[in-house]
Amino acid sequence: MAIVTPAIVTALYTSWRDDFKNGVESAKPQWSQIATEVKSSSKSNTYGWLGKFPKMREWIGDRVINSMQAHGYTITNKTFESTVGVDRDDIEDDNVGVYTPIFEEMGRTSEIQPDELIYGLLSAGTSTLCYDGQNFFDTDHPVYPNADGTGTAASVSNWDDNAGSGTPWYVLDTSRAIKPLILQNRRAPAFQSMTKLDDEHVFTANEFRFGVDCRRNVGFSFWQLAYGSRKELNADNLWAVISAMREFKADGGQKLGIKPTKLIVPASLEKQATRMLERELDSNSSNELKGKLELVVADYL
Repeated sequence: MAIVTPAIVTALYTSWRDDFKNGVESAKPQWSQIATEVKSSSKSNTYGWLGKFPKMREWIGDRVINSMQAHGYTITNKTFESTVGVDRDDIEDDNVGVYTPIFEEMGRTSEIQPDELIYGLLSAGTSTLCYDGQNFFDTDHPVYPNADGTGTAASVSNWDDNAGSGTPWYVLDTSRAIKPLILQNRRAPAFQSMTKLDDEHVFTANEFRFGVDCRRNVGFSFWQLAYGSRKELNADNLWAVISAMREFKADGGQKLGIKPTKLIVPASLEKQATRMLERELDSNSSNELKGKLELVVADYL
């Protein structure tokens, strides 16, 4: 039996912090495949530039300043935490080994949490608004004939609901400076502790506390960079989505040159998607989709 001293608690904190770091390093997050990280320095960030696609023109005479339609899309940061209580008696009885995997898992989950947020938001794209006031995946995004948002808008779809049946899958263009989703980070996860022997919680609950917290949130960028479908995942339907995305235009009629790069599927569609994008058909015919898109099987979709 060990007497609990500040030195012992400090040594345990150092050891468990290393376990936390090991968990962070062992994680393999997927969020960066489809999202751009934006550093935040305030409670929220407003992305007024969303929807603006400036284009080049021949310079004849004075410059022409195009007034773009203004958008006020705001992402407000949220605070997240995870806390583990360590019984003082476990330290006194030298029963601390059971906490090593707990703190390693805490590190892994802190690194993976953006995946849960990003892919959870992608799944909720049919019911979550983006910068133009429509759901991110919708059948009637307004695209105006003039860059300033004037004129009679045409309705453009980036969603095939297939009458509500079928497992959703998504095609994204992640080749641009900004990807279809945004991970907004205000404060990175940090491992902290409350380990003073005279701490009120130790006195009243006989427990030390260790935890991690961060501030972040997620949001959408350009809906034109994504297309969702509930139709059967086959070559014809995938080609139809690719073709539709290639025709997307900005306000003012500028063709955007969208180049789909990734197919995002849940685990239930992994086998089908892998066969479609990676196998050869047979000796007499080739698979025109092989290598066309990168496959992402999302753990948290």
